[in-house]
Amino acid sequence: MHLNARPRTTIAAAAAAVVAAPALLAVSTPAVAAKETTVISGHLADSTPYRFLIPDDWNGTVFVDLDFAGSATVSPTAEQLVEQGAAYGGTTRTVTGWNIPGALANQVEALDRFEDAAGEADRRITMGSSMGGFVAAGVAQHYPDAIDGVVSMCGGLSGTVSQWNQKLDTVFVLSTLLDPAGTLPVVGIPEDVKGSIAAWQKRLAEAQQTPAGRARIALAATIGQLPAWSESEPRPEPRHTDAYQRGWYGALAADSLPYIGQAMSSRRSFEALVGGNPSWNTGVDYAAQLANASPETRRVVSRLYREAGLSLEADVSRVDDADRISADPAAVKRFALGTEFDGRISVPVVTMSNIGDQISTVAQQSEYQNEVTRAGNSDLLRQTYVEAPKHCGFSDAERVAAANLLLHRLDTGEWHGRETPARMNRIAESLDLGPARFIPFRPDAFNRPYSPDWS
Repeated sequence: MHLNARPRTTIAAAAAAVVAAPALLAVSTPAVAAKETTVISGHLADSTPYRFLIPDDWNGTVFVDLDFAGSATVSPTAEQLVEQGAAYGGTTRTVTGWNIPGALANQVEALDRFEDAAGEADRRITMGSSMGGFVAAGVAQHYPDAIDGVVSMCGGLSGTVSQWNQKLDTVFVLSTLLDPAGTLPVVGIPEDVKGSIAAWQKRLAEAQQTPAGRARIALAATIGQLPAWSESEPRPEPRHTDAYQRGWYGALAADSLPYIGQAMSSRRSFEALVGGNPSWNTGVDYAAQLANASPETRRVVSRLYREAGLSLEADVSRVDDADRISADPAAVKRFALGTEFDGRISVPVVTMSNIGDQISTVAQQSEYQNEVTRAGNSDLLRQTYVEAPKHCGFSDAERVAAANLLLHRLDTGEWHGRETPARMNRIAESLDLGPARFIPFRPDAFNRPYSPDWS
């Protein structure tokens, strides 16, 4: 291995010797502090920092992660993969933000910079969480010859336009039923984002205090395909109506990363980037969306409406009859570039979703699978699910197990069989990096698939 980079050091001292990236802080990695590593770092053409850690016994595999260089610490996941002989590194989202095409290009440029310094890699893998998971999968579609595999975690893989149409549905139902005067923003989020979030949380907290408000929150959450689960509420049994509803409320408004908060802050950011509103609900049949929900979810919503003395049919009709929101076609076109997934993958892709994720709702995984299947590439995809709440609520053991599933596929040309969750749990349990909670799971069909002829 040729290294034209930093002298060798331990991972624990890696960032203290970062070259040309003074904003990066010292890292601490006690689990593998004894392993000798080399640090490669610098800045990409758009000024985004990048950094890679290369073990002395590098096995030729390199992982690139959207969020690696922006962290002040090295995660136990990265530590473990370096301990296994892989190089691990990446960029940050601080420069690109919601400029997804720019972030995609940066992953490829960072890998090229890595190879300029370290020599040619045998396997180049994109890996990440949240927007990082979205970007990891996007590289497979836009730069298929640049990588050998993908680990996409909690990435919202229905697509940019699609997932934000789903979020529009949720907020639109809430606005129609809880804010009929239209005092709270749905699109066109004002500059005072914190004020908008606080106003929405206040309105939802008030609604949560009444049977009618709780029923309407449940309806909006069901149409938006939110999990009835949150950090503060354990996964409920369907017969436990109140627990189900509290889970929806927690995911929507009360947890550490509330859905309504992201629906305001991120929308403000990307609307500014694409120059308008890329979301619409013209032509959407909300009665049909409710009918598509799981039977147990519909029963919970019906019980809440009965207990509140309200007509569910009347509220759904009220939503269906409300004035709709149209999109700016130019904004849709720009937003779709980064990325609406079409299933055309040519490298193995592992996805991992936790079923209680309130931000990257798990139903989006069914849409990604549908696209891959329609494109005839289902043999390249393996989707895995973890029984855990909150956005990207994985343990490091589960993240490493997902990476090892991809490495197994690259090594052998085969996936694990039907026992994939059990095998991954055994791998995760052996690492002593947190819980192992993989389960067999089939997500609901996604309510808002994207169509190129949407207009």
